[in-house]
Amino acid sequence: MNSHWVPGNRITLLENGEAYFPRVFEAIAAAEHEVLLETFILFDDKVGRELQQALLRAAGRGAVVHVLVDGWGSPDLPPSFTQPLLDAGVRLRSFEPAQRLLGARINMLRRMHHKLVVVDGRWAFVGGINYSLDHLAEFGPLAKQDYAVEVEGPLVGQIQAFCRANLDTPQPARHDWLQRWRAIRTWGGALEEVGDGAVAAFVTRDNREHRTDIERHYRVAVRSAHERVLIANAYFFPGYRFLRDLRHAARRGVRVDLILQGWPDQPWVQKASALLYGHLMRAGVNVYEYLERPLHAKVAVVDDLWATVGSSNLDPTSLSLNLEANVVVRDAAFARHLSGRLDQMMRHGCQRVQLPTPGRLRSAWIALRSLVVFHVLRRYPTWARLTGTSAPQVVPMRTDSA
Repeated sequence: MNSHWVPGNRITLLENGEAYFPRVFEAIAAAEHEVLLETFILFDDKVGRELQQALLRAAGRGAVVHVLVDGWGSPDLPPSFTQPLLDAGVRLRSFEPAQRLLGARINMLRRMHHKLVVVDGRWAFVGGINYSLDHLAEFGPLAKQDYAVEVEGPLVGQIQAFCRANLDTPQPARHDWLQRWRAIRTWGGALEEVGDGAVAAFVTRDNREHRTDIERHYRVAVRSAHERVLIANAYFFPGYRFLRDLRHAARRGVRVDLILQGWPDQPWVQKASALLYGHLMRAGVNVYEYLERPLHAKVAVVDDLWATVGSSNLDPTSLSLNLEANVVVRDAAFARHLSGRLDQMMRHGCQRVQLPTPGRLRSAWIALRSLVVFHVLRRYPTWARLTGTSAPQVVPMRTDSA
């Protein structure tokens, strides 16, 4: 799918499961014609069962309901959960069903990481929130901090077409890479407020024709920044060129703020990101760690005019392997609202990372370690391609009697 900018959209920020789940479930339950849902994680817990009931109500109203889950992220849905949906006519599919070796899932590469919903071609939801209890504060200290958007307007048609194309095993599409780059570069000059309603693009990443589209949108925005770049990202280990763009922005006087995990759900994530702190901070980038709860966000704002919300982290898995989907927004009101929420989080829930002053021996070790890390970063997209580009399998889930 070749993303392009379209005006006249209404984009609403939904923060955490408390805002996201009620709105999504309400829209699904009221569907009259069609529900398209794609998610990385769907669990048989309180949230998953609420979604199940909303889907059943939509199917009962006569809507055609399609649900696509990732086989690695949602491997253990029991028949007690899936059978009522199948009996109601809901069309359940699994993207690359889990493969196991000695009980462990082994097909973790090239996951379908989307979190998408389209209802009746009128409403779409895009973001990073999965259908699991850990996106609600009641889960406890390990509840995740995350974001999504509700979209109304012409962009919904693009998202709907994308989801419909994913109903079966995807076929390779052929697009002119130069045309895609020009579409991204359309907004590569000075950032300015435009038009009535939000100008927005639906941007995806796959392993065939859209390998770097999301990263390119980020990089164009960072290179165009005049005042501020604000990024909140759960898994931060981007490529060499992205890091270089952040450093160059800070050195030309742009305020660059990164909000990263301080209380990680996976400790190795923080350790990997910390390898980059010194390199970025010495160029003037400000690094903050969020300490209230695990950060699961994948959002950014540039100059309070450009913003993105979606499923894509800024790490090798999202940027070179996973199937991802983001909405990129050109709207001052939305961008200011998102940056305001992030600023509040930064003031009240974050701790600024201080650059240590190491001794001479430690400085030499840091320099050597950084050299190795950056060469790895420079080459990981090429290595990732060696995992193959064969079309993934989308497999229907069967009824007990099938």
